[in-house]
Amino acid sequence: MTDSVRVDAWLWAVRVYKTRSAATAACRAGHVRVGGDRAKAAQPVRIGDELRVRIAGFDRILVVTQLLTKRVGAPAAALAVDDRTPARPSREETPFVPVRDRGAGRPTKRERRDIDRLRGRSAE
Repeated sequence: MTDSVRVDAWLWAVRVYKTRSAATAACRAGHVRVGGDRAKAAQPVRIGDELRVRIAGFDRILVVTQLLTKRVGAPAAALAVDDRTPARPSREETPFVPVRDRGAGRPTKRERRDIDRLRGRSAE
């Protein structure tokens, strides 16, 4: 049995990414970190390594508990990873960010002042 596995193959095997090429692309884009450092697709991971994977704008913190090279069923994949990702804040806790319609043009002076007031940058 090997003592390490490629990071892209492991992420695919534990069902973090749907395809191995998607896992490789995420590594190339810098969305995968092993031990705090950016990981290349061929970087080996060992049991106990901590991975930070950025998916949809949020970081998932995963710890390797078992090495897998082939894709397995969901129950077996759940045993191979320890997910230490903190819970996302609820919608009530996150502040509302006003969004302008695309193509609406520049904000008027009044709208800009309202935006500044919402963001707490009031000059008054």
